[in-house]
Amino acid sequence: MKYKFPQDLFTDVRIEDYKSAAFYVKNGEVESNSEVTITGAMIRIFDGKMWYTAETNDIESIQTKIDELALLAKPNPNILKNKIIKNYSVNNQTIRVFNNENDLKKLTRQDRESIVWDYYNKCVDKKIKEIKANHASFYYSSKIKYYYNSKGTSIEQDYQRANIHVGFEIVVDGVNYWAFKTLNEFEFEKLKGREKEFLEERDRTLDYAKNGVPVEPGEYTCVLAPAVTAVFTHESFGHKSESDFMLNDKTLQKEWVLGKKVANEKVSIIDEGDGLYHGYCPYDDEGNKKQKVFLIKDGILTGRLHDAKSAAILKEKPTGNARAQDSDNTPLVRMTNTFMDAGTDDPQDIIKGVKDGIYVYDWNYGTGQSTFTIQPKKCYRIRDGKICEPLRVNVVTGNVFKTLFDIDAVGNDLEFFSGTCGKGNQSIPTATGGPTIRVKKLTIN
Repeated sequence: MKYKFPQDLFTDVRIEDYKSAAFYVKNGEVESNSEVTITGAMIRIFDGKMWYTAETNDIESIQTKIDELALLAKPNPNILKNKIIKNYSVNNQTIRVFNNENDLKKLTRQDRESIVWDYYNKCVDKKIKEIKANHASFYYSSKIKYYYNSKGTSIEQDYQRANIHVGFEIVVDGVNYWAFKTLNEFEFEKLKGREKEFLEERDRTLDYAKNGVPVEPGEYTCVLAPAVTAVFTHESFGHKSESDFMLNDKTLQKEWVLGKKVANEKVSIIDEGDGLYHGYCPYDDEGNKKQKVFLIKDGILTGRLHDAKSAAILKEKPTGNARAQDSDNTPLVRMTNTFMDAGTDDPQDIIKGVKDGIYVYDWNYGTGQSTFTIQPKKCYRIRDGKICEPLRVNVVTGNVFKTLFDIDAVGNDLEFFSGTCGKGNQSIPTATGGPTIRVKKLTIN
């Protein structure tokens, strides 16, 4: 074992080697060009009653920190019988998937500057009078993570991602619109040569700004594009499945009973960390293997997300969902790759089945508790099974569980989207996913 751990106490150590770089251009001028390199560690000791924690950027001082924390704790000969500590499994594995030619740490300053200027020069058209400002940026981050604990676990794993972003400020009739798109990839080469995607987003937003008409508020049959299904799944149901929300809420525990029918049988929602999407997380920050969890299977509530503590309190099994933003933060129950699974319906047939409704194409933000809210960027009217004129919609709202039952078609076009998720003042990479779905009734304003 790498460290000497004190007897009759539980100890774990998390170490992270982190590097990031960014380059940002606005209106043809360089706004920032930076690199950051950090090595940090969090050391924790648990005596069955209290956690004792220390942080350091001096890796050579970790053993000293362990010894100092041990003096604060009270030895407990039964620590391994503690119901929380029993949920820390013993694993020994090294998983390195980003340490070859695709390693982002090998990128040079010239690499990041060149890709941004290439996109900027190809995507910015000064002849379009409605565009008043523009920007382009590149960012990457890379981590190598090490985890050790006194039960014998030793894990090494890596993570990285990069993105290119291009945005335009559009003004039509005195109203501002933002057309922007961010491409996220694990590999630098996969970000190249995709200016068509940015230009399509720019032109679609221009058309929406010029031709969008106000929606008449009311209740409509809605078809949600995959990106919107994904955010609905994440915000409205994924967060509800993070079990730390339930620990002090007896009412929620009684209502949130496994085996209960909570959705149309067409609906299945999954959280998993092994897929190479941007919530990739083979082991969590408590050293537990990430499990594939069906949160809903065929409309039935079948699982939820746990760390060691929530699983112990609710008398369920840990799922490997303890995640921390970095070595300065304590792990929380977090999603990884969370998605509504594909169905069997053809997306075109889903739209054809709507006589009068709304197609929700994309979104600015989404929130969800008992009632969810999605603020769309662009919506379109559906008439007689065809997508027609763009609509200006402020918000789309609905009751979460009613909506889950009102989903009457689930497409076969599952897509994944990358982003970050905030919780407890921590932000971590996640992936969301979903297919085209149809909802019988949502409120539109």
